[in-house]
Amino acid sequence: MAPMKRIDLDDLPPKLAALLAGADPGEEVLLVRGGVVVGRLTGGAGEAATGVQAEFELAPEENAKEIFEQFRSAMEDEF
Repeated sequence: MAPMKRIDLDDLPPKLAALLAGADPGEEVLLVRGGVVVGRLTGGAGEAATGVQAEFELAPEENAKEIFEQFRSAMEDEF
């Protein structure tokens, strides 16, 4: 299994870090390059993943796999 990608908010400009950290649960943040959507992040994923893990008691590896699959599916839907 490939490692999950990580964005350290401390390495980003303050305005961008605040935008990403302040996304409400379910709110989407589009990643755009040259006017084209290249990705999508959904706010509150950490809270949702915690709830799912508690409800279904998924192992951390399975939880990460599920999140990655949801992200990959969203990316494929865009293209």
